[in-house]
Amino acid sequence: MHAPDVPIAMTDPCVANLEPLPAELLLNPAVRRDQAYGAQRAAVLGQAALAEARADITRWPGYAPTPLRQLHALAARLGVAELAYKDEGERFGLGSFKALGGAYAVARLLQRELSARLGRPVGTEELRGGTLAELARQFTVTCATDGNHGRSVAWGAQLLGCGCVIYLHATVSAGRQAAIEALGAQVVRTPGNYDDAVRQADADARRLGRHVISDTSYPGYMDVPRDVMQGYQLMVDEAVQQLGSRPTHVFVQGGVGGLAAAVCGWFWERDGGARPRLVVVEPERADCLLRSARAGRPVAVTGALDTLMAGLACGEVSLLAWDILASGADAFATVSDAAAVQAMRLLAAPTGSDAPIVAGESAVAGLAAAIALAQVPAQRAALGIDARSRLLLFGSEGATDPALYAQLVGRTPQQVLAGQGR
Repeated sequence: MHAPDVPIAMTDPCVANLEPLPAELLLNPAVRRDQAYGAQRAAVLGQAALAEARADITRWPGYAPTPLRQLHALAARLGVAELAYKDEGERFGLGSFKALGGAYAVARLLQRELSARLGRPVGTEELRGGTLAELARQFTVTCATDGNHGRSVAWGAQLLGCGCVIYLHATVSAGRQAAIEALGAQVVRTPGNYDDAVRQADADARRLGRHVISDTSYPGYMDVPRDVMQGYQLMVDEAVQQLGSRPTHVFVQGGVGGLAAAVCGWFWERDGGARPRLVVVEPERADCLLRSARAGRPVAVTGALDTLMAGLACGEVSLLAWDILASGADAFATVSDAAAVQAMRLLAAPTGSDAPIVAGESAVAGLAAAIALAQVPAQRAALGIDARSRLLLFGSEGATDPALYAQLVGRTPQQVLAGQGR
C-alpha cells in the first residue's frame, strides 16, 4: 500500500504544512493479539533477564537514562494526542542505543568464559576493576557492523580489557570507522554488503579462535544475540517509566529485528492483547522483515542494500527476533532515504514549542513512517490512529557521523542544538 502524491486533504489544519513522506504499509496477516507471550519467548526476552541487565548496566560508568522528548507541536500537526521520542543520541557518549546491547553481550560472554575457567562466578565489576586483566586480554571479540553495533562492542572490549576486531563492509563511512578505531579496535574492511561482512567475521573467528558478538541470530548461534536484545530492553523500560501512560502505538526501526523484538517483547509480556500497536519500519531497499511477514517465513534481501540508513541496511532476519515479531508485530512499513532526510531536517528545525533534536539517518525511520501513515486516511484508519492516540518513537541514534549529518541537514549538530540557521 503506497501513499499517493497528495497524502491528505490540504484543508486538514493538522497536517497542511507537512511535506508528503510516502511509506508502504503491510498489516501483519499473522499477528496474534490473543496469544499469550509464553515461557519460550520469555526465555529469550523476559523480565528476569531484564532485571539482570539493569542491575549490571546501571552500574557502568556514565550510565544515565536517555531523555524522552515530547514533540507537542508535531503531535498537534499530525492530529494525535502525544508524540514521544526516546532520544538515544546521548547513550554512554557513543551516540546510539546499541551501547546497551553489544557492550552488555561482551560482558556476559567474558563472565561466562572466565567463570568456567576459574570455577567461580565472575562479575562485570571485577572485570572493570582490572583484577582479571591478564585473563581478559587472552580473549578477542569480533563482529560485523554498519557502525553503531561495532562501536558498542569496541567500547565494551575497551571497558573490560579484551581484544577487539570489527568488520566493516564497503559502504560504511570513514567517520564511523574512525570512531571505532578510536576505541582501540582493529578494523577490517570487506567487499559486499553487511551480511557478507557477517559471514567473513564468523569464518575468521572460527579460524582464529575469536568470539563473535553479533546482533543477528542463526541456527547454532543464539546466546549472544539474546544478550544483545536483553540490553536493548533497558531502553524500553526507561521509556515506559518516563511516560505518564502507556502508548497506543509504537513505531520502531527494523534492521535484523533485534530492537523491534525487544520493544515488542517488553509490551507483549506485560500487557498481552492490550499492548500498543507495533509498527516495524525499514528502508525500502532493505526490507527483509516486511518481505518475511508477507511470505510468512524469514526471507533474505540480497544485493547492495544501498540506503542512507546504514544501521538498517540488513538483508537477513535474526531468527530469535523473528520468533517474536512474526505474530507479535501489528504492521511493517518501509520508507525512502528521502523521507528519512526530511524527518532529520524536521527534527533539526522544528516549529512551535518543540526543541531541536539531532537525529542520525537510522534514527528517524519510525518518525518518517509515523508522519507518512498518519497523513493518509486509509493507512491512518488501518492502524487505528486518531486524536486520542499516543505515539512512542525510538530515536535510535544521534549524529554518529557528524560530517554526513551536516551534509544531509545543512548544519552541524552543534549549530542545530544552538538553534542556529533555522
